[in-house]
Amino acid sequence: MDMTVINQALKDVACDVVIVGAPRAEKGQESRELVRFPFAQELDQILDGLITSMYARGEFKGNVGETAQIYSMGKLAARLVIVVGLGSAEKLQNHMFRRASGVATRLAQSKGAGLVVLALGENSVEGLQAVVEGALLGTYRFQKYQTAQDTTRKTEKIQFLSKSAEDKGAQEALKRGTVMAEAANFARDLVNEQPAVLTPGELARRAADMAQQTGMEYTILERPQMEELGMGGLLAVAKGSAEPPRCIILRYQGAPGERAVALVGKGITFDAGGLSLKTAAGMETMKGDMGGGAAVIGAMQIIASLKPAINVLGLVPTTENMPDGASYRPGDILRLMNGKTIEIVNTDAEGRLALADALSYAVKEGCSPIVDIATLTGGCHIALGGRRAGLFCNNDQVSSELMKAGESAGELFWPMPLDEEYGENIESQIADVRQTGGRYGGAINAAKILEHFIGNADWAHLDIAGMEFAEGKQHYMQNGATGFGARALAEFVLRRAKK
Repeated sequence: MDMTVINQALKDVACDVVIVGAPRAEKGQESRELVRFPFAQELDQILDGLITSMYARGEFKGNVGETAQIYSMGKLAARLVIVVGLGSAEKLQNHMFRRASGVATRLAQSKGAGLVVLALGENSVEGLQAVVEGALLGTYRFQKYQTAQDTTRKTEKIQFLSKSAEDKGAQEALKRGTVMAEAANFARDLVNEQPAVLTPGELARRAADMAQQTGMEYTILERPQMEELGMGGLLAVAKGSAEPPRCIILRYQGAPGERAVALVGKGITFDAGGLSLKTAAGMETMKGDMGGGAAVIGAMQIIASLKPAINVLGLVPTTENMPDGASYRPGDILRLMNGKTIEIVNTDAEGRLALADALSYAVKEGCSPIVDIATLTGGCHIALGGRRAGLFCNNDQVSSELMKAGESAGELFWPMPLDEEYGENIESQIADVRQTGGRYGGAINAAKILEHFIGNADWAHLDIAGMEFAEGKQHYMQNGATGFGARALAEFVLRRAKK
């Protein structure tokens, strides 16, 4: 995608579609609200008060993502104008710009617009970055396997109208927004890919290709190396699959000699449940059980591209969880990398086993904080409804940093408990820990299991079950993969690098 920042008069911008942002306005206050948004006010003047009259007649209210289409009839150089709502001018936040940008740019693309210009009226570097992200996330399409593909002309060029196009901050916002969105779209490609293609080996290959392109160190552990390290959890899950497991290790060195932050993502490329077989309906979206791993790979792409002064270790343990005569069984006792044993109760609770070995590896490397991200429990999806991910953390400062990073990225978290009493649910009579703690509090029980493998490190666990796919068109997301977590994790790391 060709992306540039320009500085022109709105009426002179030659393009297929120009998108203008306008705020929500109470009846009788339309003109006052428009004054705060120069592009919307300029458009209203060019069109002889049309925008104000649309407000007055209730044809446009300015709610976030609401759109109105106006043919310019020669009054502007642009063929079509899309007015998009930004929400309350009093409570305007960057995520509103991101959402409005995504909705309107996707609509412009559906109209066959090859060149789109956005004039949303943001007045900060962060706001412009959000507009850039929204445009790229909103125009994403995964059509690799559609023989009758959408023949609508694809948007090839996007320009961002700014009063300070030559300003260094505007160019930095363009770069950072582009890097963020392209990496998130890469993560979406990984999750959207069919599981017959995206095997553990293929996921590792694509991660390695990305690392080579961004100049990042990488290592791919195979079964012999994992056996030597004692990764008994990941290896046990892999026993049911014909596809060999991998452990993807990505290293970004931005501050040699300093302790690294670790990002750990669950990479189960297909989860049939093992011998504790899922239902047919339960398997429909299980190609997305590597959504946490995709988020880590995407975050590492952002970090390596923007080059912050910090060290980051990315870990993605990846395998399939399939039923086979060699599969691990309920009743087995596994010894994991840190030496602890775990009693298997349900082979469909495999993600915590793979994560436990990767967390142990991060501890062995001396990393802190360690942040893991995983589509771990249906219970978290039920609790939070697919609007926020669960955040479990043993350090208030790290928790606060992640919450703020998520708010900035528009990928929201909600703090969940880790009280000691919940540890009673996972006590085992024959091993160090029991693999599950029962139905109630399932997301908390899973987090308490992971807590056994983080040593003394500051640690956060992000349960993103239900966040990996969008149902319907959600602002800048289409049906399919969201890439949730990639931008928030990168934002967390980038902010830490400035401390």
